[in-house]
Amino acid sequence: MSATTRHYRRPGWFTKHVFNRAVAEATRLGISVWGSRVLEVRGRKSGEPRRTPVNLLCLEGRTYLVAPRGEAEWVRNVRAADGALDLLLGRKRTRYSALELSDEKKVPVLRAYLTRWRAEVGVFFDGVGPSSTDEEIAAIAPRHPVFEIAER
Repeated sequence: MSATTRHYRRPGWFTKHVFNRAVAEATRLGISVWGSRVLEVRGRKSGEPRRTPVNLLCLEGRTYLVAPRGEAEWVRNVRAADGALDLLLGRKRTRYSALELSDEKKVPVLRAYLTRWRAEVGVFFDGVGPSSTDEEIAAIAPRHPVFEIAER
């Protein structure tokens, strides 16, 4: 994706300083909020571990990470790390490999993600929701990276 087509919505102050921190802290304590985990991936520039709260989506026996805000730093770091990442819940650390889906394969995953978390993330999908047509979801798919993850 070229720099001119990158899509990213920065979190607001409340999300960044209150909501994300609260979810991350609960997850660090071992309390999963609707599938939440703390994603840890090596920073592409610093090489240092970077952590961010994420929502896991399980669909038809597979597990996915969706970037509702677009090309977030964690997305770029996962790409740079060749898909190597860890998910943390409390003291439990699980290593995963991530494979980015093509836009054509994202529609059912995005629909399921919006069904589960629309109240939390719907604003980032430009009016597209779980009852939108496949064509409407396909139109916004390039702006929302999706990774299928599997334990290593």
